[in-house]
Amino acid sequence: MSSLGARQEALIRALVADGELPPGFNAEDTAVASVALIRKRAGEVAHHLPMVRHTLGDRYLELFTAWAVGRPKTSSHADAQAFVAHLQDSGELPRRPWYRRLPVQYRRLRQ
Repeated sequence: MSSLGARQEALIRALVADGELPPGFNAEDTAVASVALIRKRAGEVAHHLPMVRHTLGDRYLELFTAWAVGRPKTSSHADAQAFVAHLQDSGELPRRPWYRRLPVQYRRLRQ
């Protein structure tokens, strides 16, 4: 790793994607920063999903952290969608009935 960009990329990968820590960095300090970034990410996703956050209560942060470790962030919205899908697949959240997943114009036909 000779270029600054390559070293920065390795550090970011270690912080957010469970990558190997580059030489010259303190493992404890990096772990603290990594936890802080996961918590920040959890807060951003909670902003997109207030009802899910409320439904999970105190378990939200624990479940989000377990899901997010090793998954690089793409966007808060994509994280929110993927996290809800994970919760539904694992049985933590119920799936919506098929007719609730239809676009609005089709739901009107059912009434």
